[in-house]
Amino acid sequence: MDQAATTLAQHLVEKLHQTPSNDRLLVGICGIPASGKSVFSDLLERYTNELLEKSGQQSRAVLVGLDGWHLTRAQLDQFPDPKLAHSRRGIHWTFDGPAYLAFVKSLRIPLDASSVITAPSFDHAVKDPTPDAVTIRPHHRIVIIEGLYTCLAVDHWAEAGRLLDERCYLRLDIEEARQRLVKRHVLTGITQTLDDAHVRAEQNDMPNGTFIIENMLEPTRIIDSVDHPAFKLN
Repeated sequence: MDQAATTLAQHLVEKLHQTPSNDRLLVGICGIPASGKSVFSDLLERYTNELLEKSGQQSRAVLVGLDGWHLTRAQLDQFPDPKLAHSRRGIHWTFDGPAYLAFVKSLRIPLDASSVITAPSFDHAVKDPTPDAVTIRPHHRIVIIEGLYTCLAVDHWAEAGRLLDERCYLRLDIEEARQRLVKRHVLTGITQTLDDAHVRAEQNDMPNGTFIIENMLEPTRIIDSVDHPAFKLN
């Protein structure tokens, strides 16, 4: 993962040189559950900023997580079938797709010295999004957006995905994803037992992963997800 993140960071910095000074580079990082999107995106942000600093540029990269566009639990309560909405939280229709599209469109507006954009993040303590948690300033000319549906070819997601300069798909074998998910659910306390972890993975995570694979915009780059120390939660 480190080498792939380094290679992509170098590509982004080089590409930024060829980008008009009032424009941004938008990078989507997508993949099925447990493919390492967060780990890879953190590395990519860090390596990109290190390269930008070494080259003397004032521009910087900033990372935004798609989880900030989760619908709140109160909003899920208003669904025709609230129980289903809560149990399937994480599927694309439990996100605020129109708001996410509006955010991506705002990143495409030509920059000026006073343009500041904010994005939500997800607060795992309260299990709901926090509005305006991430600030994107004019010097943030590389915006990395990480999440399941950044490359989805459905509804508002497709329009947002086509606005990205790079759509990077982290490829992972389904069985490896299942094993990572079960381990993660138990070790992070999402489930109390291995049996519950298997049920959650099979009924929620894996169907979402299959849906992504079957309904994905063509990626500009495919990166194989490999073991990384951050995956070893124990």
